[in-house]
Amino acid sequence: MVKEAIEDWRRKMQDIEVNNRKVEVHRGEGVFDNAKWMNLQVGDIVRVEKDEFFPADLILLSSSYEEAICYVETMNLDGETNLKLKQALDATSKLHKDSGFQNFKAVIKSEDPNANLYSYIGSLQLEEQQYPLTPQQLLLRESKLRNTDFIYGVVIFTGHDTKVMQNSTAPPSKRSKIERRMDKIVYFLFFILVLISFIGSIFFGISTREDLENGTMKRWYLRPDDTTIFYDPSRAPVAAILSFLTFLMLYSYVIPISLYITLEIVKLIQCTFINQDLHMYYEETDKPARTRTSNLNEELGQVDTILSDKTGTLTCNSMEFIKCSIAGTAYGRGVTEVERALSRREGLPSAKEVTNGEGQVENSTTAAIKGFNFFDERITHGNWVNEPHADVIQKFLLLLAICHTAVPEVDEETGRISYEAESPDEAAFVIAARELGFEFYERTQSSILLHELDPVSGWKVQRSYKLLNILEFSSSRKRMSVIVRNMEGKLLILCKGADSVMFERLTKNGREFEEQTQEHINDYANAGLRTLVLAYRELDEEEYNKFNEEFTEAKNSVSADHEEMMEEVAEKIEKDLILLGATAVEDKLQNGVPECIDKLAQAGIKIWVLTGDKMETAINIGFACCLLRQGMKQIVISSETPKIKALEKVGDNSAIAVAFKANVLQQILEAKESLTTLRKSSKALALIIDGKSLSCALEDDVKGLFLELALGCASVICCRCSPKQKALVTRLVKMRTGRITLAIGDGANDVGMLQEADIGIGISGVEGMQAVMSSDIAIAQFRYLERLLLVHGHWCYRRISTMICYFFYKNITLGFTVFFFEAYASFSGQTTYNDWYTLFYNIIFTSIPVAALGILEQDVSAELCIKFPLLYQEGVQNVLFSWFQFLGWAFNGVLNAILIFFFCTRAMEHPAFRTGGEVADWEILGTVMFTCIVWVVNCQIALSTNYFTLKNHLYIWGSIILWYIFLLAYGALNPNRSKTAYKVFIEACAPAPSYWLLTLFVVCYNKESP
Repeated sequence: MVKEAIEDWRRKMQDIEVNNRKVEVHRGEGVFDNAKWMNLQVGDIVRVEKDEFFPADLILLSSSYEEAICYVETMNLDGETNLKLKQALDATSKLHKDSGFQNFKAVIKSEDPNANLYSYIGSLQLEEQQYPLTPQQLLLRESKLRNTDFIYGVVIFTGHDTKVMQNSTAPPSKRSKIERRMDKIVYFLFFILVLISFIGSIFFGISTREDLENGTMKRWYLRPDDTTIFYDPSRAPVAAILSFLTFLMLYSYVIPISLYITLEIVKLIQCTFINQDLHMYYEETDKPARTRTSNLNEELGQVDTILSDKTGTLTCNSMEFIKCSIAGTAYGRGVTEVERALSRREGLPSAKEVTNGEGQVENSTTAAIKGFNFFDERITHGNWVNEPHADVIQKFLLLLAICHTAVPEVDEETGRISYEAESPDEAAFVIAARELGFEFYERTQSSILLHELDPVSGWKVQRSYKLLNILEFSSSRKRMSVIVRNMEGKLLILCKGADSVMFERLTKNGREFEEQTQEHINDYANAGLRTLVLAYRELDEEEYNKFNEEFTEAKNSVSADHEEMMEEVAEKIEKDLILLGATAVEDKLQNGVPECIDKLAQAGIKIWVLTGDKMETAINIGFACCLLRQGMKQIVISSETPKIKALEKVGDNSAIAVAFKANVLQQILEAKESLTTLRKSSKALALIIDGKSLSCALEDDVKGLFLELALGCASVICCRCSPKQKALVTRLVKMRTGRITLAIGDGANDVGMLQEADIGIGISGVEGMQAVMSSDIAIAQFRYLERLLLVHGHWCYRRISTMICYFFYKNITLGFTVFFFEAYASFSGQTTYNDWYTLFYNIIFTSIPVAALGILEQDVSAELCIKFPLLYQEGVQNVLFSWFQFLGWAFNGVLNAILIFFFCTRAMEHPAFRTGGEVADWEILGTVMFTCIVWVVNCQIALSTNYFTLKNHLYIWGSIILWYIFLLAYGALNPNRSKTAYKVFIEACAPAPSYWLLTLFVVCYNKESP
């Protein structure tokens, strides 16, 4: 509670600091004055300076650039460091000075507040003219203005209405299964507490009723003839009820309340160990491992299934242009990692090197230029002009240089141009165009400027293309287009997109190279490459004017179906295209991924890969990263069957849906039948399923069969998965198996999967920080998962499980000695221990050793955890924290309590204890019993410790020594304070040899008895 209060206070202080930041606000008459962020209102015009954060969601009106553009860094929103280009409307772009707003009046119609960071629908009415507003004019709170001196903007959303606040939803609360079982054990012990209290009250009630019969007093020392209600024989039922409440308090030590506090402290320290592990520190990006919650430490040692994204998680998400197909000819001699893995798999020599046209050896594994790993003397160094289809190559490279939203940045020292792009793919395309002779060097509001290689003169010439429209990429469209006018006045639409949507948009006369291009795309997919198809066509003025009118109307629309309207208009112009070719970029595997996956598989962990890639690409990546291995039987469930294709040609949608589901169900049933046969041959199995089939497999009446099939396989690859499907698959595995699931991903599309899994691991990679912000633990590389699970997970599981069981054991030992003494004292409610003994029992005498166990314990070293991964199965099978294990510890506690109580009472009941011949009284008995308990439970933790250090010895034996120091110090206090402990040790216990012999005997016997 204190920890949470401190965290809340820190958040409060951060909120106050942010809300009190200052920004310049228009006060009227062209005058701007400073105001606090928290005082901003919708409609205020603000001026934001370079490197300042935007105080609210703004609509960009103008900037320090003539073109009214500005550059925005969105790292606080999505973690992406690349700059985004924003551009104001032409109508407001001339407002470059404060005085320009003196008579400025406009009306904005805006969408309602929502959480979508990447869309905005609105319109601006200025001088009776209406202009559409798009995300291009939207500046989000928490973004920072970069490379721009200042901007003017109008506030549209403030406070909790801003998009960043709309996205600030609390992640689902996660608790480990061990903690949930611990709660059940506490309920069980509470039941035991009530039961023994009830039993004690019944016996006490019976004894009280029979205390006074015919004037004879059985328990004369309680004076039943002259007593209070607590011992009144005539009111025995009431006395029994009151004694029941007394016993609840006396026996409450059975339930270890301090366990929750100790557990929280131990987990926080365990998190510190994980965060400070240098083996999980990625020096290149200066990112260590980060635990964002301490609730799930032990579950890291119990993971049964890992569900992983591919791009950016298994791979680097650092794209390199490596191959292309232009005019039906394949270019690029590089060898991909998948091709090398394929060569090894088939026993063929692996080509590691290629030669360029000058006879020099080029290493295809490392790119000299980031994003460009292309080697082919036929088109590099301007040689493409000599190719048979040079005109097609020119258009292909021109499309790469123009069809994008990248922003060029010139290094003032070297003059070298770099690019800020919205995705690594896009940056790779622009870099490839530059290296092959088409350098994009400047973007204005309405034009793109290139340095092109002129095929006639062989010189680079400067050319300008007027940018008319950008039809942006979306997951539903799967393509992007730009419409430009070249210097000759020709209108061109340049389009790039996935082959699944591009080939159907080709005109009959534009399919000359379709067959060869399709073959090359398949080859590239088999090599693990990501492909895009490039096409273009010329537009006539009439067609373009009609399109532009409809497109502008759709953009101006503020209706709910705004996006659909724009897509519908775009469909009309993106047709009858002429095929140019296809690109192929490689997303390399991260270092150590194959070795990590192999080690996790040896540990018995099932690994599922959920990716949006094609089936061929996913399969080949699977082989490259050891997810699929030689001799492994593949079970493929695909939607691309002849029967379905035939129905699709007919076009009967209802019949297709019914047949499609029946087809998927049939494939699953056939695979299940073959599963039994294949198991007998001891072959490892792998299941591969595409997105369409997966949508049917996840339906309520099919998902049970699908899961049974998947669980029978060592590896599962789900291709063409949507973010929603990733989350649904994760939920299915978690809910139906009841085992611990771990999801790992790096992008915003993985957030649902991370939150759905028992443990969500975010990769702090290239795709931003949304996955990390939604995760439970963040790491920089997939390979660190090996150490996180096999070392830290294994240790944390052992530490937490043993610590919890020991906590219950030591409290049961103490609680049952109290119960036995109550039975011995006729359930009179007399306490055997001084109150301060029991108070410090969980705070001083036994707490530090058990905390040390939870922090320092190791059964084997980190090296052996990695060397023998099957040790991890101890946690998966929950060997150390089953009900059987708990009952074993509980039985040990009860047995220790029996031995301690009966040895002490029988040994001290009759013999003389003091030198004067007096027998021991109950104060001495309580001190002797408590001494035995302190020794026994601390010796038990010594026996349970595998990894002894000097600290362990100090904590265990030091806790026992503290007990004696406490007896001396507390017993020396005034009797009014020390009460029953007054000089009990120095005068009674310490001088008596029987005290020491009895302690030794009880401890030795207890340690031998289990």
